[in-house]
Amino acid sequence: MAILTRGAYAYPSTSLQYHTGTWRVQKPIHEHRAAPCHNACPAGEDAQAYLAKIAEGRFQEAWETIVRINPLPAVTGRVCHHPCEKSCNRGEYDEPLAIHSAERFLGDEAIKNNWAYPVSPPAPNAPHVAVIGAGPAGLSAAYHLIQRGHNVTLFDELPEAGGVLRTAIPQYRLPREVLNAEVKRLLAVGMKFEPQKRLGRDFYIEDLQRDYAAVFLGIGNRHGREWSIDGVIPRGLRNGLELLEEWVALGEVPTPQSVAIVGGGNTAVDIARVLKRAGTREVHVITHHALPGVDVPPELMMTAIPREISQAQDEGVIVHEFRGIRRLILRGEKVVGLELVHMKKVPQANGKFETKAFEGTETVLHVEQVIPAIGQEVLPFGVEMLLGNQPFFKVDHWGNLEKHPGIFVGGDARGGHGTLSGAIGDGRRAAEAIDAYILGGNLIHHEAAQAVPYSQINLNYFEHSTRHNSPILPVEARRSCEEVEGGLSQHEVFAESQRCFSCGNCFACDNCWTLCPDSAVLKTTETAFDGTHYIFDYDYCKGCGLCAHECPCSFIAMKDEL
Repeated sequence: MAILTRGAYAYPSTSLQYHTGTWRVQKPIHEHRAAPCHNACPAGEDAQAYLAKIAEGRFQEAWETIVRINPLPAVTGRVCHHPCEKSCNRGEYDEPLAIHSAERFLGDEAIKNNWAYPVSPPAPNAPHVAVIGAGPAGLSAAYHLIQRGHNVTLFDELPEAGGVLRTAIPQYRLPREVLNAEVKRLLAVGMKFEPQKRLGRDFYIEDLQRDYAAVFLGIGNRHGREWSIDGVIPRGLRNGLELLEEWVALGEVPTPQSVAIVGGGNTAVDIARVLKRAGTREVHVITHHALPGVDVPPELMMTAIPREISQAQDEGVIVHEFRGIRRLILRGEKVVGLELVHMKKVPQANGKFETKAFEGTETVLHVEQVIPAIGQEVLPFGVEMLLGNQPFFKVDHWGNLEKHPGIFVGGDARGGHGTLSGAIGDGRRAAEAIDAYILGGNLIHHEAAQAVPYSQINLNYFEHSTRHNSPILPVEARRSCEEVEGGLSQHEVFAESQRCFSCGNCFACDNCWTLCPDSAVLKTTETAFDGTHYIFDYDYCKGCGLCAHECPCSFIAMKDEL
């Protein structure tokens, strides 16, 4: 029992005999939870993790955190659609973090300083895997296979690697010097590159299955979908991707005085901007979907990147939302106009939307040319037996091609997303599946952890701050290939990292340690960065929940005592 002094105070250390932790019905635990930006990234990047390292001034480590998942940050920092920013909890408080600017900065710093990828070359006797297509999916698969210790031979029909990044993304979005530097560094990690080798001409699937332990197909979807209006096809019709590739390769395209582009994706917006640069006076984009907006449901929006749509409008591109083409107006076989009609997305019982036309809303748009940009399918050359009569390959979550063990598919060839970050994620998952296939391991599909919602962030510990936006080239200076969007400085990127809520992960604020009324939170002598240096002393924790309530980032949770 405690011995009390005349003043009724216990002698030093005698209170340690009373384990008041026996009073509690709940106890606090550290629970590392997913940030919304992490869950939203199709590539699998954890932006919160590398922003935390930026905040500590550890820029190379921040870059290494990215490239363990995504080997092309200088590219994705420029042309990814960045759903991470739309999901950022900070967006409900003031403005979302400029995550893509931080990613771009780190990618550019790695190129400038020649930071080495955290990868060791595979052993010469390691299994060999064939990767067909040196686009983003193929490059990602090859990189992650090397990370897992496999030898990789990368084939592509073009003389240089990059795929759609090189052939169909204009330089005003992705400068070639950036792409060349990123791809060159990536190829140097240990993969063997075989350019100008076409599947179905220079080698065949059967040869690959015989000579390699597994095959990955990242061959893209470069075959334009058929397009007509009631069976009518104007003379000289060319699709948007074909013209876009021509402009990227040659720097010029035919320039009518007025043109209508049909579609609402990135190809439609890119060719619209290209035509304005080439000298077309009137450029119209006709889409069934809506322009991006705060209150517009995602399923109703144009699929093009919102900032690209906004920049296109600044450049004079006219977007006709919720419009369809009723008929072509021809003089002979030449287009002279379109009859447009208002469209509406009508919700169905299955949760999807059906597009319907409003009779009596027809208008005429006078143009000299129409360009469909309604999407592409896989060109079946060399893969006829694998593809069947389908527009895309039928695969599972890991990219396994149905009924063809040892063959995996990713990127645009599998359909379903058509984004750069999605293709990179496909390559990473396929590499994991190929590794398991070769070594006989098991694949475990982990459901995404529930992200920390905005309502569970303790806003009392954060101040409002203004987002640092990338500098934009003035419209009058956008003449040809000048990069439209610039990058942030190191100071600005650091400031952005300081705005991060650190959702679901400790940033060592000391609140739990300083506010615990029972001194039941202990801190080790090591500097606390990730919460593991804070320890709950359950002998004395009464389970009051003050530490969890005052945790700014929802890293502490209260669990029922068992």
